[in-house]
Amino acid sequence: MAIDIGGTFTDTVLMDGAAQILATTKTPTTPEQPTIGALEGARRVLRDAGAAWSNVVGLIHGTTLATNALIERRGAEVAAITPQGFRDILEIGYERRYSQYAINLAKPDLIVPRTRSFTIGGRIDAQGREREPLAEDDVKALSASLADAGVEAVAICLLHAYANPAHELRLRDLLSAEAPDLVVSLSHEVSPEAREFDRLCTTIANAYVQPLMAGYLADFEQRFAGEGLQRPILMMTAGGGMTTIETASRLPIRLVESGPAGGAILAARIAQEAGERQVLSFDMGGTTAKLSLIEDFRPQTARKFEISRAERFIKGSGMPVRIPVIEMIEIGAGGGSIASVDRLGRVRVGPHSAGSEPGPVAFGKGGDQPTVTDADIALGFIVPDRFAEGRLEIDVDAAMAALLESVGDRIGLDAVHAGFAVSEIVDENMASAGRMHAVESGKDIGERLMIAFGGNGPLHATRVARRAGVRRILIPRDPGVGSAVGFLFAPVSFEIVQSRYATLEDLDIGAINRFLAETCSAAEAIVRMGAPSSPLRQRRVGFMRYHGQGHEIETELPARDLRVSDIDGLRDAFEREYARQFRRVVPGMRIEILNWGVSVSSAEPELNARSNADRAGFATASETRRILCDVTGRRRDADLFDRAGLRAGDRVAGPALIVEPQTTTLVSADFEARIDDAGSIWLSRVEEETA
Repeated sequence: MAIDIGGTFTDTVLMDGAAQILATTKTPTTPEQPTIGALEGARRVLRDAGAAWSNVVGLIHGTTLATNALIERRGAEVAAITPQGFRDILEIGYERRYSQYAINLAKPDLIVPRTRSFTIGGRIDAQGREREPLAEDDVKALSASLADAGVEAVAICLLHAYANPAHELRLRDLLSAEAPDLVVSLSHEVSPEAREFDRLCTTIANAYVQPLMAGYLADFEQRFAGEGLQRPILMMTAGGGMTTIETASRLPIRLVESGPAGGAILAARIAQEAGERQVLSFDMGGTTAKLSLIEDFRPQTARKFEISRAERFIKGSGMPVRIPVIEMIEIGAGGGSIASVDRLGRVRVGPHSAGSEPGPVAFGKGGDQPTVTDADIALGFIVPDRFAEGRLEIDVDAAMAALLESVGDRIGLDAVHAGFAVSEIVDENMASAGRMHAVESGKDIGERLMIAFGGNGPLHATRVARRAGVRRILIPRDPGVGSAVGFLFAPVSFEIVQSRYATLEDLDIGAINRFLAETCSAAEAIVRMGAPSSPLRQRRVGFMRYHGQGHEIETELPARDLRVSDIDGLRDAFEREYARQFRRVVPGMRIEILNWGVSVSSAEPELNARSNADRAGFATASETRRILCDVTGRRRDADLFDRAGLRAGDRVAGPALIVEPQTTTLVSADFEARIDDAGSIWLSRVEEETA
């Protein structure tokens, strides 16, 4: 079973041992107690599949709770402890302004104000040697200061703790003796890398959500055990793997963006099955839209991202978090995104969302502001009596009235064309985000296959693709719960990136092999808790740079002990990647390795081969539906198909709507659809209509 708790809906999937999906469902997320909505979905899929809790051999869970707590600032009262003389790490940051000429610059909110920044004596150097002993006599006074400040959690980030954590461990023990209820996060456990500002921010973020997530996960585990679940629960991580609840409770920062990571895993698996090496993953849910790039069947990854940017598209305007993560761009563009008109008469969509409570106006649950879903209803793209498995009653008139009042009357449009304006804006926002994400990565999305899923992804895929220059789209089976399906294909894995400075020319092979073996053992111990008998795979990387440069390039290492004969190959691999990114190499320059990464993972499920059916006939629709054509902006009839009634080889000419219980695929007038042997929908761009 896989459960993905999103901002609007909770998706639940039940799959058998042969990777066949038995049942899926979407239930409204219950923000105050997310476990309640998750339990409802779990009971429903078990009932639909005729299964019992005793049949469930594994449960995988992903949640937006950690993400939302950081964005909405609903975490614990946190203090930071740094070495004496380093109290102002957060104030100094990168020693630069993210927007050089902005007069009224809004600084990133880094959670801990200077009044809750404390220091302690003691010093470890970059080689891990103790220069000054920890000032243990000061801990009692420090503990009293923490209590006076009302601190619930503390982030300890001492200088060079990644090289020698002795001072951090000792300080934790002393503080715990003074204040047993204090939650403590240690930087060498959360992010054992050089660069104090990033490491401190990551540790603060972990400490901030740790009490909330530990309580939530304990409650989740207890309630599901009470239902009859007899197996351990695994948690999806931001890096695309799974880990145990124990590890997730200790390192909850690894759960940030865990739901979207499942979608990227699904897209990568589908890309491999289809033999597509360059893919754009497009996941549009009820609250946000997520886009990520898939290269050679692997999601593009990063070691750092930012939370709560003061300026959404400007790097450096948010709180940096340094953990392994699937790289994606996420914007406030979902079915629940609220539409409005600003004082200049411009239509705005998002980033605020109506969520599941109260939700879009058409849901009749108290929402009074029009959303993207209300616009799609007004355009005729959503069939009311088939929406959300028929469990929600759709009020079309209420959606139209809200669009007219909040948008149409203010810019001189009727309700339907107000919905069209909302659709145009949100689709352009998503396409622009995709183009920008690709440009930042030095990639072009025009020739990529878009894999679209999520509750609203199939409905908006052709509209976004047209604007982004994408000509081919794939809609997998069960796209409405795509991220949850992706959970079921993710390996149990754990990645550790740790700093240890070395130069390629003077590399101490023996010392590095011992260091990597210790790191690998630590990662393997965590993986074995969730996959005790699975064969394990290992991946090793070095983060290398030319001497004097400030940032590193990831370079693949052999998945074994290094040998002296490997050094020339590592130099060549680094310079090939450097030349790919910067079009040249720097001859004669010394090469440094700052960080070393080890990833250990269990075996992934076997792939299913995909092939195209021989038949190529157009399917015949039994009914039509009046829509506003998204290409011409005129009303016309669209063929209406039930996805379950389409067979391999069937073709569908646009405009058409392919309806299934949890979402609808819009085949625009300038696209044609085809069903493959796996039941996926392939959409291909044809000549655009002019009339």
